[in-house]
Amino acid sequence: MNKISIIGGGPTGLMAAEVIAAGGAQVDVYDAMPSVGRKFLMAGKGGLNLTHTEPLDAFLARYGARRPRVEPWLNAFGPDALRAWAHALGFETFAGSSGRVFPKDMKAAPLLRAWLHRLRAAGVAFHMRHRWRGWDEDGALQFDTPQGAVCVQSDATLLALGGGSWARLGSDGAWAPLLAARGVNIAPLQPANCGFDCTWSDHLRTRYAGQPVKSVIASCTDSSGATYRQPGECMLTEHGLEGGVVYALSAPLRDAIAAQGHARLYLDLAPGRDAQRLVCDLSSSRGKRSLSNHLQHQAGISGVKAGLLREIASSTDLADPARLAALIKSLPLTLTAPRPLDEAISSAGGVTFDALTETLMLRGLPGVFCAGEMLDWEAPTGGYLLTACFASGRAAGAGVTHWLHTRTPL
Repeated sequence: MNKISIIGGGPTGLMAAEVIAAGGAQVDVYDAMPSVGRKFLMAGKGGLNLTHTEPLDAFLARYGARRPRVEPWLNAFGPDALRAWAHALGFETFAGSSGRVFPKDMKAAPLLRAWLHRLRAAGVAFHMRHRWRGWDEDGALQFDTPQGAVCVQSDATLLALGGGSWARLGSDGAWAPLLAARGVNIAPLQPANCGFDCTWSDHLRTRYAGQPVKSVIASCTDSSGATYRQPGECMLTEHGLEGGVVYALSAPLRDAIAAQGHARLYLDLAPGRDAQRLVCDLSSSRGKRSLSNHLQHQAGISGVKAGLLREIASSTDLADPARLAALIKSLPLTLTAPRPLDEAISSAGGVTFDALTETLMLRGLPGVFCAGEMLDWEAPTGGYLLTACFASGRAAGAGVTHWLHTRTPL
């Protein structure tokens, strides 16, 4: 029986293990952490967002320039297939009003437990606290363990080591120099689905840091002139901004900062109000009302939104209804840097696709496959990131099975 080593016990590695075990091979999963799925469990703390009901073409567009690479994975195992997979494990799913798909009980832990039970029943073995250190001179996998160094020979190896964010949960990017030393081309790891720095006044930071900025539309423009818009909310932090709408736009914002040293993010603070009507409402007499009361009464702007508006607007802007309305509908914020990689939800960069065959085998290392977030692609949260991680695990698992039978890539 062929012996396959999978390094990395997140959703990608576990899905690959399922596929390879079904093909008749012995599968051993190695992970540096005390238990598998640490990041998966953390991501499901507020409700496990498995996937999204968005139409497939729009869903695929979420992968940007990497769509041609990711699309084959999702054609083979897309959102509907992922929901059917969860159902087969005994977990019904539902779609929320935003289109996000969750297990009915919202939790990640029961699903992971059921999945691990099924994998063990299929013969998959798990080896915890095994930190991969590369290969020895004979091509054996080297691991550091609490009992000392261990070497393992395998007929094929699948690396599913994650990206570079959330190092405390195991995704620390330590694999990058190990592969680079073997000649594998790796794009630098960068934060994705991340917050950004923005210079606030002491007043704004002290009074509003930690408060959500709800019901906004965020927008930005990339270097090609393409405009991105995202409704939702974000949060003002001591350093700048984070949260859903910022994460969704993190790729073009990050790339703009890399190209020109800053990025401009625009917030529509009153997305349900027509701009011209807003000018009329703000032009009405204030009487004895303060500007704060006038903004709240005539434009629905108060709290942290009013604080942001005052942060950017000049006294001339505040006195001119047309200029004030324009700022409310498109408040420009200058972002100066993404937050550090380890704070990010996920990462961009990784093993480049030109280093891989169509079945995700490393061209320069026959029998070694890579999958998941350690590859050079990214996607926003909302189910897109997790769906493609599952799908890439299945694709790489199928590639391993084909390799075992033919010793040639597809």
